[in-house]
Amino acid sequence: MEKSVRRMILKILAGFAAVYLLVALVVFLFQARLVYFPERDTISTPRSAGLAYEEITLLTEDNLRLQAWFVPAQNSRAVLLFCHGNAGNISHRIDSIALFARLGLSVLIFDYRGYGQSEGTPSEKGTYLDAGAAWRYLVQVRGTAPADIILFGRSMGAAVASWLAVRENPGGLILESAFTSIPDMAARLYPFLPVRILSRIQYNTLENVQRKRCPLLVVHSLDDEIVPFSHGRRIFSSAQEPKKFLELKGDHNSGFLISGSLYLEGLSNFVAAYLKK
Repeated sequence: MEKSVRRMILKILAGFAAVYLLVALVVFLFQARLVYFPERDTISTPRSAGLAYEEITLLTEDNLRLQAWFVPAQNSRAVLLFCHGNAGNISHRIDSIALFARLGLSVLIFDYRGYGQSEGTPSEKGTYLDAGAAWRYLVQVRGTAPADIILFGRSMGAAVASWLAVRENPGGLILESAFTSIPDMAARLYPFLPVRILSRIQYNTLENVQRKRCPLLVVHSLDDEIVPFSHGRRIFSSAQEPKKFLELKGDHNSGFLISGSLYLEGLSNFVAAYLKK
C-alpha cells in the first residue's frame, strides 16, 4: 500500500514538473509574443488633430523600410524623437503628438519594424536599429543639431530611447512610464519562473540611464497599474545629474492626459531649463 501511494505521489510530482518545464519552454521560445503587440491598421493621422505632417520613410542599417511622420511645430523649440510603447502603432499616439505641438515641439514619430506599415518583425536589436534610423534622419537628412533633439520614450519605448541616449548626444531624454528592465517586469508577473535565466529580451533602461550624458526627465504616475511607480523612482535614483522627476496621476496609458496642465508644465519647464529655448 505504501509503495503504491509513493508511486502515485511521484507520478503527480513528475506531472507538475513536466507542466512547469513546458511553461518555462514556452516562455523562453515565444517571449517576443509576450512583449510586442503590433497593429497594422492606421486608425488616424495628425491631420485629425488639425496638424500638418509629412509622411517619411526611414531606412535601417539592415535595409528595412519604416513608416514615420514628421510633425512640425510653429516656432519650434526643439525636435522630439518619439519612441512609442509596445502596443498599437504611431496612429494611436495622436493625443501625445497634439500635446507636444502645444509645447512648441516638432515631432518625429516612427513605427518599429513589424508595426503599422513598417517592414520586418519586431525584436530588441531591431527596435534599437529602428531608433538609430530615426536619429540619422533628423541629423543627416534634416540637418537637426543633436543638441536640439529630445529623445522621448514611453513604456517599452523608454528603454529604446535610453539606449539611443547612451550612443548619441541629444539635448535631453524624457522617459515616461518606464520599467527598469524586462527581467524585472517578468519577475513580478511570473514569480514562479526563473525568468532572469529565461529572458532573452532585456530592455535594460536602468543600466542605460547610468551611462547617459544628457539631462533626464523621468515621468511616472503613482497610479500606474502596469509598470510600478517604484520602477520610475529606481531609474531616477540611478541616473546622474542633471535630472528631474515628474509625478503624474492616472493609469499607465492615460496618465499624461489625466494629469493635464501638470504634465504640460513639467515638460515645458524641462525644455526651458536644458534646451535654452
